[in-house]
Amino acid sequence: MSGAALVGHQFRYEQKAFWRNPAAVFFTVMFPVIVFLILSLVFSGSTVDVRGGIKATAYYVPAIMTLAIISATMQSLAMTLVIAREDGRLKRGRGTPMPSWVFIAGRVGNSIVVALMMMVLLALIGLVFGVSIPWERLPAVLLALIVGAASFCCLGIALTAVIPSQDAAAPIVNALLLPLYFLSGIFIPEDQLPHGVIVFADLFPVRHFFDAFFDAYVPAGGSAVSWDNLAVVALWGVAGLLLSMRYFRWTPRSG
Repeated sequence: MSGAALVGHQFRYEQKAFWRNPAAVFFTVMFPVIVFLILSLVFSGSTVDVRGGIKATAYYVPAIMTLAIISATMQSLAMTLVIAREDGRLKRGRGTPMPSWVFIAGRVGNSIVVALMMMVLLALIGLVFGVSIPWERLPAVLLALIVGAASFCCLGIALTAVIPSQDAAAPIVNALLLPLYFLSGIFIPEDQLPHGVIVFADLFPVRHFFDAFFDAYVPAGGSAVSWDNLAVVALWGVAGLLLSMRYFRWTPRSG
């Protein structure tokens, strides 16, 4: 069986496993939708002082898309890989004839497809709230999605190196990402954040990915592609890839 066929088989397995896991479906699919609905209803009719003023719902569509993409890639991969490592599945899988990279490729492929699905789902929900889909900017949106999803997949795999056990996976990942969501303007519009907070958030990839995705999704003058922000996200992804190649473990750390 060719490498592509093996990856396809592993991808189909990962898809089935994902949709059969109620917790994974809730936190990866339902949670971003619930957050968007709450924020859109709370701030319905209000405007955000960004680009001369836009509807709050128009702000939160790309904001929660950013959260959903990171959740489907970095957050999901970090937690599920640690669980698979600690219960011995990674070690057993590496002992089979299937190449190790096929297992990772299947998981990454599943994460990217779920991220794409979440972007489409939130775009459709946004239509209900009067937020149009920027079809003319679709290439820029897809570019931001691909760069962001690939980079955060690499960061998620790298993050497993510092998570010691299954029980520590969710607390560590959430403790890392939740503050960055607040500081990066995902939950609180950036016009309401102190300048120093934005400067601090610019040190991390979440903020740059949000900026790149926002520029691509929200119609405005100038280029829809935020090359500088995408470059920063890509550099973080390369760093994550290098760290993954050096420190990723197939054997349990605990016990």
